[in-house]
Amino acid sequence: MFPLRIAVPTRFPPTVTWTLIAANAVVFLIEVSLGPRELAAFLARFALIPALYFLPGAGGELTPADYLPFATNMFLHGGWLHLILNMWTLWLFGPPIEDRLGHGGYLVFYLVCGIVASITHAVFNASSTVPALGASGAIAGVLGCHMRLFPLARLVILIPILFIPFFFEVPAFVFAGLWFLMQVLQATGEMLMPSAAGGVAWWAHIGGFVAGFVLTPAIRRSRRAYRFYYPDEGVLGFDPLGRR
Repeated sequence: MFPLRIAVPTRFPPTVTWTLIAANAVVFLIEVSLGPRELAAFLARFALIPALYFLPGAGGELTPADYLPFATNMFLHGGWLHLILNMWTLWLFGPPIEDRLGHGGYLVFYLVCGIVASITHAVFNASSTVPALGASGAIAGVLGCHMRLFPLARLVILIPILFIPFFFEVPAFVFAGLWFLMQVLQATGEMLMPSAAGGVAWWAHIGGFVAGFVLTPAIRRSRRAYRFYYPDEGVLGFDPLGRR
C-alpha cells in the first residue's frame, strides 16, 4: 500500500514540513559524504543505540548530551530509498496537519512524536546494539494525527499486484488502521523470533502513531484561533475534511 494523494485542503504554505524535508535531505547528504570509519563514528554519536541506556556499563557514565540521539536519530536515514519513502509520506500527510495545528504547534508535535517513538523503540529493544535511525517514528505520529482529524478523508493508494499497479480510493482510517495493524503484527513477530541483525523499528512506528493519535486533541488549535473551512473551500469534488 503506497499512498499517492490525499483530498484534504490546506490554507497556508507548509513551511515547517518543507524545512523538515530539507533538513533530512541535508543530513543524509552529509552521511553519504563520510567514509566508512567516519560514518560509523557519526552514527555512534547521533543514532539511537538502546543498549547504551539499559545494559549496565554499556554506555559508561551518561551525561545529558548522551540522550540527544533520542531526537537526532529522527534526522538520519539508512539509504536513499529509506529517505525518499519517509520524505514522500511527510510531504503528503504533513501539510494538512501543519495547517490545522499551526507552524509552531506542528513542529513541537512532530518532535515530541519522534522522541516518544525513540523511547518506545529503546524500551522494547533494550539490549540492542544496532543503531536505530529514521524519521518514520515522527511521521507515524503525523499519520496518527491525520487519522484522528480526517478519518473519512479519501486517499488514493497504489497496490502492485503481480507487477501491475492498481489504484484505489480508501478512507484515511482504513489506510492508517491497516498500516498500524501491520506494524503491530511485525513487532509481535519480531519479539517471538528475535534477530541480531538490524531491521525495521516497528515499535518506533507504533509509539509514534499512538503519540500522534493521543496528543492531537491537546495540541489542535481552537476554533477561536483557527477559522474552519467553508463548505466550498475543499478540494474539487471533496468537502473540507476530504470526504466525498
